[in-house]
Amino acid sequence: MSTVSAILFDRDGTLVADVPYNGDPERVRPLPGAREAVALARSHGLATAVVSNQSGIGRGLLTTEQVRRVNERADALLGGLDLWLFCPHTPEDGCPCRKPRPGLVRAAAVRLGVPPAACLVVGDIAADVLAARAAGARGVLVPGAATAPEETRRFAAHSAPDVLTAVRGALGVAAGRAPA
Repeated sequence: MSTVSAILFDRDGTLVADVPYNGDPERVRPLPGAREAVALARSHGLATAVVSNQSGIGRGLLTTEQVRRVNERADALLGGLDLWLFCPHTPEDGCPCRKPRPGLVRAAAVRLGVPPAACLVVGDIAADVLAARAAGARGVLVPGAATAPEETRRFAAHSAPDVLTAVRGALGVAAGRAPA
């Protein structure tokens, strides 16, 4: 296993409750263990980022400013991450940054100053894991409400029950042990 220098999280369904096409910062709710996962990663000196598809912009359901405000609220509730990146395009646009393509992962790695191979991508759907693989990073699936059963089976060997367990696994930190 290569050394992890950065953890890239999906936003909706991974760090915060998935509210489809959410443009309202007041509706942001961190998922259990998300704040602790970010704090644990940061306490170990890892860079942290969010890489998120936000097709509501491309569909005309959200503005870029609404997504930024939601991200700012999530960032405040989660304790602060180093970088927030999102793809505003719809699947039909064929954008190279839209997960499962590798663009967001590669862009985050560049901006954080780490090679993609030193990144771990944590997300709740196959597109997150596939984007990691396409970029040369590792991916961990944290199954949730949006995860299709076949995705859970497909990535069973590369999954964790929750985001905090995923970060602990990447760091080799046992449950119950205080952050360093």
